[in-house]
Amino acid sequence: MEEGTGDSENLRAGIVAGNSSECGQQPAVEKCETIHVAIVCAGYNASRDVVTLVKSVLFHRRNPLHFHLIADSIAEQILATLFQTWMVPAVRVDFYNADELKSEVSWIPNKHYSGIYGLMKLVLTKTLPANLERVIVLDTDITFATDIAELWAVFHKFKGQQVLGLVENQSDWYLGNLWKNHRPWPALGRGYNTGVILLLLDKLRKMKWEQMWRLTAERELMGMLSTSLADQDIFNAVIKQNPFLVYQLPCFWNVQLSDHTRSEQCYRDVSDLKVIHWNSPKKLRVKNKHVEFFRNLYLTFLEYDGNLLRRELFGCPSETDVNSENLQKQLSELDEDDLCYEFRRERFTVHRTHLYFLHYEFEPATDNTDVTLVAQLSMDRLQMLEAICKHWEGPISLALYLSDAEAQQFLRYAQGSEVLMSRHNVGYHIVYKEGQFYPVNLLRNVAMKHISTPYMFLSDIDFLPMYGLYEYLRKSVIQLDLANTKKAMIVPAFETLRYRLSFPKSKAELLSMLDMGTLFTFRYHVWTKGHAPTNFAKWRTATMPYRVEWEADFEPYVVVRRDCSEYDRRFVGFGWNKVAHIMELDAQEYEFTVLPNAYMIHMPHAPSFDITKFRSNKQYRICLKTLKEEFQQDMSRRYGFAALKYLTAENNS
Repeated sequence: MEEGTGDSENLRAGIVAGNSSECGQQPAVEKCETIHVAIVCAGYNASRDVVTLVKSVLFHRRNPLHFHLIADSIAEQILATLFQTWMVPAVRVDFYNADELKSEVSWIPNKHYSGIYGLMKLVLTKTLPANLERVIVLDTDITFATDIAELWAVFHKFKGQQVLGLVENQSDWYLGNLWKNHRPWPALGRGYNTGVILLLLDKLRKMKWEQMWRLTAERELMGMLSTSLADQDIFNAVIKQNPFLVYQLPCFWNVQLSDHTRSEQCYRDVSDLKVIHWNSPKKLRVKNKHVEFFRNLYLTFLEYDGNLLRRELFGCPSETDVNSENLQKQLSELDEDDLCYEFRRERFTVHRTHLYFLHYEFEPATDNTDVTLVAQLSMDRLQMLEAICKHWEGPISLALYLSDAEAQQFLRYAQGSEVLMSRHNVGYHIVYKEGQFYPVNLLRNVAMKHISTPYMFLSDIDFLPMYGLYEYLRKSVIQLDLANTKKAMIVPAFETLRYRLSFPKSKAELLSMLDMGTLFTFRYHVWTKGHAPTNFAKWRTATMPYRVEWEADFEPYVVVRRDCSEYDRRFVGFGWNKVAHIMELDAQEYEFTVLPNAYMIHMPHAPSFDITKFRSNKQYRICLKTLKEEFQQDMSRRYGFAALKYLTAENNS
């Protein structure tokens, strides 16, 4: 049996792969050799899938990796941010614009659920750098159970004109007997699955691959009219004409779990498996005798803490990363003996960030009055999301502070909610947990940075805006000429101590509830200074917006232009995080204008972990006071004479 043609032979070859023979065979993969991986990725869902694939590759790898991502603008934005904030050593990522490649394949009618992006593997010889000789091409629904270097080593087994490494298709699709009148594209026997491909790019280019696949596709489309399995149909039609192109990989390099799979016939035991391929739209619901093993393997990486994959590759120098070097320099300048070291360190912590975790779709209004509600939350505030969506119909930008496992719980929660699934104008940005503090201001900054409207309403997740606030704010933006003036519009804040509240439908109803004692001005009992400058007595009878002056510890909820300053990251957990931001707006000479017919109500909940820490830990309070004083000094340096009042303002917080 010729090497690479039979499963049992390949299974044995795979098990002993890497053992050097007596012929002085060179090691298949050098210690620090870079392994190149190409993935086509488009849209929000594929961006989530690719993270699980990358985690499984990183978990097992011992070599530097270079990912070549053929991505649309959505996937590029998501994955570029993810890799920049992941900061995994010895990993390089390059992006190639999938939208520019559409014209190369858009002439091919395709019925596959992957759409036009499912055809882009055909043009990799043209897309990837001309000096790149070989690459492993992977679908996004792949999970690795071994070191990818073992697969890279298989390139050394290619002989003659072999330029494609592929696993035989494990369903009966290409045999054409699945149902009556089923007519598949031509294929060699069972055909090959293109979820995992080894491509010898340099040889393919010399063979004029571009011309080869185009001519084949044109010829077959005259009879077939469209592809059913995207690029796979065309690869198989080319191979039928040119069988010599293929090196057949052992089946364990692409165990396929599609609806009509016969994958369990090609391996003896699950311990033999190296790559699992969930090539069914139903994913985890496919039938297979080992489905529990496959599911657990997949879920392990789905929920695996990605921060653990930031480990160095010993003995392999990483490319110099300017961001990483700057970070190390900043951290080295901190005094580790400082009692507030952990607080100061948090300011420089890079949190892995996955933008737009769910599908997002929103076009701002053409009148330039649109407002996005901005908030942040952790798992314990998830129950507020549906209520906020019912109160605010406009766009929302949320930063969620979650672990990898919690992110999956959130996904299941959101996908099970009719309210959340019916809203496409909510951007969910996951900031992954790291360190011992809740990075409240970093979260706010992430949510603020990713809005597409000219204005934003800086809120908190435990507040419900009044019904109709979105439209009222848009009218106020015009009335107060926010486009051409430096104003912060204040939405007065109230609270209830009742878990079940008949939400007031109007200002008159709210005033009546205040008089009856079912509502209070926010923090009236514990922290009056935070909202007292709003001047609630004046608000009761106001019919026009009115200006108020900044006072110490003022922390109202405001609507501002999207170009407003970020929140200061030195404030973490509880205390002074909003106060500092409002102080900076005042230093920048923003006018604070209270809206007479706007209101928001704080809903009761258990105290956060951070407020408990603040109340019980004396050192926490001392450090917060130190950071506050340093912030005020920074303000006076930055804004000069105008900021002196912050140093002298009476402040007992």
